[in-house]
Amino acid sequence: MLLNGQNPVDIHRAAEALAAGELLGLPTETVYGLGARADSDAAVAKIFAAKGRPADHPLIVHVLDAKDAAHFAAVLPPVAQRLMAAFWPGPLTVIVPRAEGVGAAAAGGQNSIGLRCPAHPVARAVLAAARELGVRGVAAPSANRFGRVSPTRAGHVLAEFDPGLLVLDGGDCEVGIESSIVDCSRAHPALLRPGVLTLAQIEAAAGEPLHAPDAQAPRASGTLLAHYAPRAAVRLKTALQLQTAVTGGLPAGLAVYSRTVEAANSPLARQMPADARAVAHELFAVLRDLDAAGAHEIWIETPPYGPEWDGVRDRLSRASAAFEP
Repeated sequence: MLLNGQNPVDIHRAAEALAAGELLGLPTETVYGLGARADSDAAVAKIFAAKGRPADHPLIVHVLDAKDAAHFAAVLPPVAQRLMAAFWPGPLTVIVPRAEGVGAAAAGGQNSIGLRCPAHPVARAVLAAARELGVRGVAAPSANRFGRVSPTRAGHVLAEFDPGLLVLDGGDCEVGIESSIVDCSRAHPALLRPGVLTLAQIEAAAGEPLHAPDAQAPRASGTLLAHYAPRAAVRLKTALQLQTAVTGGLPAGLAVYSRTVEAANSPLARQMPADARAVAHELFAVLRDLDAAGAHEIWIETPPYGPEWDGVRDRLSRASAAFEP
């Protein structure tokens, strides 16, 4: 059931649903989330059941501000505080030591927890309204079936789940891919998942270099090898491979998404923007559109190797890994 994110009555209704332990589809600036109050293991269990997600795969808890973040954290390490000051509200998640007895199910049973303060005005409005009802944080992974393409429009969420699910419509997501995740729970911070923020931006705010994740890193959302996959098989190709395919005439069901190759005469071709942030904004919607158009295979031009492309490259690598032989 669609709710209007601009209507205060609908915002209050959404907050009441969260307070009652029900699920809510809600917009953030990154992607739409499937939310439940993070302090209720029973409510969080509904997320795992609806998505078909393993219960040990942790969720990100969305909070209104640093004060609510402290409710879920045993401690907020200095590096986490610096990152929060620089990027909150915004598309950055910090993983910190979890407070005992709080958010165990949302954390996938780990002693650390991922926290994010979203910038989307509708998300902030419902978080504020929910806090008035005693909800200090909302666990909210992407609102799609586990491993599939994340939703960036309210209609995408409605297409994934029972039509009775309450979904707050906040328009198209501005960022379009999920947040960067930085592990701040150990001695040295590590980047677990890239997003639209570059490594250089994050390190400048952190005041120290970020390490690569190792075997001891906590589990985090969206870091499985195969993820973000449409029904159609995704193949990453060079510009030359795409040009050869287009010149020879695309076989039925083959879609192309490219920065440098034009295929204006094909209904299954999309021009990729030249700017990394513009690609991130539309990427998941394009994959969903090509699925809906009947593509059985999607050839995508491999992104350039620049730091601004790390988030897009990560999502495409994981989407294509789902179909590797």
